[in-house]
Amino acid sequence: MTTVEITRFRVPAERADDLLAARPAMLRDFQADRAGFLGARLIRLAADEWLDIVFWGSSEDYAESRRRGANRPGIQTFFSLIDSVLSTEEGTTTDVVGA
Repeated sequence: MTTVEITRFRVPAERADDLLAARPAMLRDFQADRAGFLGARLIRLAADEWLDIVFWGSSEDYAESRRRGANRPGIQTFFSLIDSVLSTEEGTTTDVVGA
């Protein structure tokens, strides 16, 4: 099973393009700095809301990432564009993608 971080947040429409432009650098920083980072999906919802689904090798990997916070420039830039975090949850996968 894989640990999944699910974060729902709000970004004003006028910063949406900046958020998308900042995403690749954030993902590169996660790849370089976060043990257990497996990948992520960003989903645009209605009303300036977004859903970020991040996959981790373990709950411990996710906890360590939270402890590190925005410790690299690409992560800082992406996080700075978020107006408010609406919710954050942790779960585990129960199936295999593509099966």
